[in-house]
Amino acid sequence: MRSLYLILFTLTLTCCVREDYFGLSPYGNIKHIVVSNQSGNAKISTDSLLVTIEIPGGVELSNITIQSFEISSFASSDKTVGDILNLYEEAQINVTSEDGTIYGWRIRAFVASTTPQLDNGNLNLWYKTASQYYEPGLDAKSTIWGTGNRGTQILNKLATIPNDLGNDNLAAKMITLDNGTLAGTFGAPISAGSLFTGVFNPDKIDPANPQAAIEFGTPFTGRPDKLRFTFSYNPGEENKDKKGNILDYGDACDIYALLEIRQGGKIQRLATAWFRSDEMHDDFSPLEIPFVYGDLDNSYPGFMMPVEHGFVSQDSATFVLPTHITFVASSSFDGANFAGAIGSELIIDDIEMVYE
Repeated sequence: MRSLYLILFTLTLTCCVREDYFGLSPYGNIKHIVVSNQSGNAKISTDSLLVTIEIPGGVELSNITIQSFEISSFASSDKTVGDILNLYEEAQINVTSEDGTIYGWRIRAFVASTTPQLDNGNLNLWYKTASQYYEPGLDAKSTIWGTGNRGTQILNKLATIPNDLGNDNLAAKMITLDNGTLAGTFGAPISAGSLFTGVFNPDKIDPANPQAAIEFGTPFTGRPDKLRFTFSYNPGEENKDKKGNILDYGDACDIYALLEIRQGGKIQRLATAWFRSDEMHDDFSPLEIPFVYGDLDNSYPGFMMPVEHGFVSQDSATFVLPTHITFVASSSFDGANFAGAIGSELIIDDIEMVYE
């Protein structure tokens, strides 16, 4: 038990480190910003103090609301969540560091594509973290992708890793791993490999609930017809629950994308594309899954239904743009409940939105 507590304490302590400094902090950075109608992650350049944000065509740029905002620790700002920006012209946000230095950040908008894709959807970019393992994306600041590695690497477990397909083509490999006897004693016998759009929030770590620390989704404003990806899958031999009991059904991979509208603290599902399979797919091949806009009727399985929110109205489903997309892939569909088959392996590449 002392060993497990030490692991959790070390992980929490490590994750809480922000920006190192001696004396009064000189940092006055914008670290994260989301505004209304934003498409994709904001591009933040600390060298030029410039933030560029994609906004769909036709949006009234004089009334853009700040929805999420994070600056350097101990700094202050003349703008906060709920404030309005006029992005017809370049706006300015002044951030004052703890030592009193004022940084004038420029906020610039440009028109987003009507057929957007997910950044690094080909999964060729991977960066090395401070803990010396790799995560998908150019760097930690700009990536839209997350994995469960941040919660498992302290156990020397990496369930999601880059996979070299040759010819400078990388993919994501997700493996369901055995966490060992100690972790199994505390109800966490396995770690399922996962890849998702979103961020891992260390302030919400809950050993009993792996998804509690994940904030799913990234800004997105397209209306794709299909989700396309290339994949292979081999389920493990014995599918077990968190207590180690062998289940009477096999393990399965999960790959899905959800288009959502997030406004005023409320989430509504706009469209669903979902693939779950317990079959072996040895050949690395492409697959297309259609997006279903609006309600899902009773012909669809229950796992595809929203749990904590509902759908948009059927009328608006025919024309409204989403504000976010949540993409998730996992080597074990019930890995969040520590159920799965050790050795299940999912490889995925070339995640693409198809517009017709």
